[in-house]
Amino acid sequence: MDVNGRKPITKPYWQAGLCPVNVHWHLGAEHRSQGQFDEAGKGPLKAGTPSDVNTGGRRLADNVRYGFACHHYNANDAKFTTPYKWKHCTGMHVGETYEVHWPHSAIGACHTPHQFQSPFYDGVFCGWNAGVAAAVNSDAQNLVNAVGVQAQVFTIVNDESYYYPDLMRGAIVDGELWKDVAAYTGSTTGTTRSNTICSKYTPITWQVDRKCHLISASTFDKMCADMKQQADDMSDDLHAHGARELVDNQLAANNHVNGPSR
Repeated sequence: MDVNGRKPITKPYWQAGLCPVNVHWHLGAEHRSQGQFDEAGKGPLKAGTPSDVNTGGRRLADNVRYGFACHHYNANDAKFTTPYKWKHCTGMHVGETYEVHWPHSAIGACHTPHQFQSPFYDGVFCGWNAGVAAAVNSDAQNLVNAVGVQAQVFTIVNDESYYYPDLMRGAIVDGELWKDVAAYTGSTTGTTRSNTICSKYTPITWQVDRKCHLISASTFDKMCADMKQQADDMSDDLHAHGARELVDNQLAANNHVNGPSR
């Protein structure tokens, strides 16, 4: 898809004046990365091509769409199968693939007690006003420069060797994590969007880690505990959301570039 010369942010968002305003995650990956999270992925609930109706939905007491799975899952390895006693997150499972999103915004309530908000639209557009609207209407590149999402895909394990203390405030940058990143312009996602029903919140920057990583269940639970401490009620984001269908090639942006390097 010709995106009319729109250029995504290719440096770290903080260097562009954006701050994280929300965190949420999807069951399975919404993006596809060959050999990392794709149709050949594995997991305790579902493997293969994503589906609108699957056991993942029934397990979550709702018809939640499962996205692509990573390749790490091993049913003979205890760290992928040993249950974890969740205290703060809801409906989560060891061994599953989740894609975490951190919406960032230059027009959010940055550096205030209300920086993190749910739903994420509230956080992203907290500072929207007539001046911002005029700037975006005059040139959509201004929205690309003001709003961005980080995405990172994980398989959850019950192993403290994969613990990270602060998952709420942004993608993990460590070793192989956030080493191979793609940047492009796109829109907001979720199962209310499809290849026939588009999002009006576009164009925005996306920065996506192309690799799948292992992470401890305790890392997620610590994140959920941190979310509960925010000034805004983030309880609607303490569980996995459904994954939207993969964007058709004809609708995918033609401006994929390398994202921020370390």
